Amino acid sequence: MRVLIATKIFPSERNPNMAPFNRHQFVALSKLCEVDLFVCHPWFPGESVVNRVRHGESLPDVAAHASVDGFSYAQHRVFHVPKIGHPLSGLTYATSLLPSALRLRGKVDAVLGAFAYPDGFAAVLLAKALGVPATIKVHGTDINLLGSLPTLRPLVSWALREADAVIGPSQALIDRAIELGANPKTSRCILNGVDKELFRPRDRAACRRELGIASVKPWVVFIGLMIDRKGGRDAIAAFRQLHQRRQDVELIMLGDGPALEAYRAEARGLPVHFPGRLDHEAIPTWIGASDVMTLPSWAEGTPNVIIESLVSGRPVVASDVGGIPALLNHPSLGECVPARDPRSLAEALERVLSRDHDPLAIAKQAGFSDWRESAQRVLDVLNASVATARALG
Repeated sequence: MRVLIATKIFPSERNPNMAPFNRHQFVALSKLCEVDLFVCHPWFPGESVVNRVRHGESLPDVAAHASVDGFSYAQHRVFHVPKIGHPLSGLTYATSLLPSALRLRGKVDAVLGAFAYPDGFAAVLLAKALGVPATIKVHGTDINLLGSLPTLRPLVSWALREADAVIGPSQALIDRAIELGANPKTSRCILNGVDKELFRPRDRAACRRELGIASVKPWVVFIGLMIDRKGGRDAIAAFRQLHQRRQDVELIMLGDGPALEAYRAEARGLPVHFPGRLDHEAIPTWIGASDVMTLPSWAEGTPNVIIESLVSGRPVVASDVGGIPALLNHPSLGECVPARDPRSLAEALERVLSRDHDPLAIAKQAGFSDWRESAQRVLDVLNASVATARALG
């Protein structure tokens, strides 16, 4: 089996912490079959000038070829006009990648597009050009948000209908994909894996010593992009209420994003700390140093940070959206609360912090598989789509 993958959500020089779940899954897949990965970088003439004017710096150069964890892949500039060009981006992605894809004609057995639009849309077009089946991997925003926009919903639906198979990390996402047109017979939930060498129960005090932090107070940790739809503002609002009742608790906001400075201002006067964006390899120590993780997102697929926290033996309080309720399926693992409800979030955090937790028991109860098993399930779907296509001639 040889598969061509096209996606823009993959770590690169421009965003080294982008979609670590795809990095782990695709690297694991490359050990089970041949993988040609095209990492897409949206581009338009004058992009560097515009970025320099807006942000005061040029974008990092993108090498034609790169590697991660011993896996080599290609990087492509794909034409995309910001904002106004989104309805055309599926087509422009495909035409930008077509010359390179055609060099693989007769050599690849399947095409996988990770992210329904524009990546999955382009993958379907490339698969048609190569005469092989197409699979789309959905992630959350691509169908929950883009799939609801009047200008993009028809394009997302077309891609899902035309795909030979659809996969996603939660049953809620698969159900949504089916609503939008995916074939229920070939749509399958495949949970993300977890690196169990990195994420495992650790001693809290030892982790804080490793971080050089002397505090012994209970920690609530938020890990995510600093934007409102990820729940950062709600986390601070809930912590303000929690702090009125428990003044021994601290909130750690891990991550970066456009709302970071606004969040710093909102948290002024509270014991809230902003360590900034961290390498993925540093996250296990911060989780190990915490007492509970929170992710009050407004919409989600199956957030890997929740899986990683549970495997690390830390309970989670998160929104009851997407695939999160399926993850927090036992009282020992934490609680789900309504999205955009800081009061309920504060109350749940107080309850979880008041309980004694056995990290080893939490990790065992969570029971997630590693990345190799997750990749094997992806390969099973790809093999099935190829077998069906060959049977149909």
